Amino acid sequence: MNPHALVDSYVTVTYVCVTYAIVVKLSTMIKKKRFTAAERRAQLIEVGRRVFAERGYEATSVEEIAARAKISKPIVYEHFGGKEGLYAVIVDREVEFVVALIKEAISTGTPRERVERAALGFLNYVKEHPNGFAVLSHDAPIGVRRGNMSSLLTDVAERVGNVFASNFKMAGYDDKVAPVYAHALVGMVTFVGQWWTETKKPSVEKVASHIAALAWMGLRHLPRKPDAIK
Repeated sequence: MNPHALVDSYVTVTYVCVTYAIVVKLSTMIKKKRFTAAERRAQLIEVGRRVFAERGYEATSVEEIAARAKISKPIVYEHFGGKEGLYAVIVDREVEFVVALIKEAISTGTPRERVERAALGFLNYVKEHPNGFAVLSHDAPIGVRRGNMSSLLTDVAERVGNVFASNFKMAGYDDKVAPVYAHALVGMVTFVGQWWTETKKPSVEKVASHIAALAWMGLRHLPRKPDAIK
């Protein structure tokens, strides 16, 4: 056999294999979806919410967020400036969502109905958005203005307090003490919500009705000027 024929055959086969590999790689790159800036931000917020919920702020790293999103670290910095920026955006979104939910729940109905709707609304948030609730339940880093459950409770209690104040005034009560009852009610619902995440029973509807019954019976028989225990 002619040795030159063997060489020519080997070179031709090698060339064809390399070319095929390059074509496959290029085809794969073309098929890979390229995210828009908005889509990438949405993806990072979703991934970040899961990681922060699982690990808390301090134990979460940009490396892990990037790895789960299957991107490089600089992309996280490009969109949010770092871990703290991403965390702040996530927390702000969760707080705004819960506040809007409670605001809608207490916008109409009798006082008794508003109490139950507010409790049910928050408990449904706990049930349907466990990662968001977990993020808010963790300790917040120093420097994040609205980074923990305390800030959320303040926002929600202010909304509930406004409703209480108007009803107190119409009933002849001192509306200046409305924030006391608003914070008490919101705190009660929140702690029950944290308990429910561990038990998952009874249903949130039943839990909300019990909370509302307890709160409403107390409010119905509320003295205008409670006497201190002596």
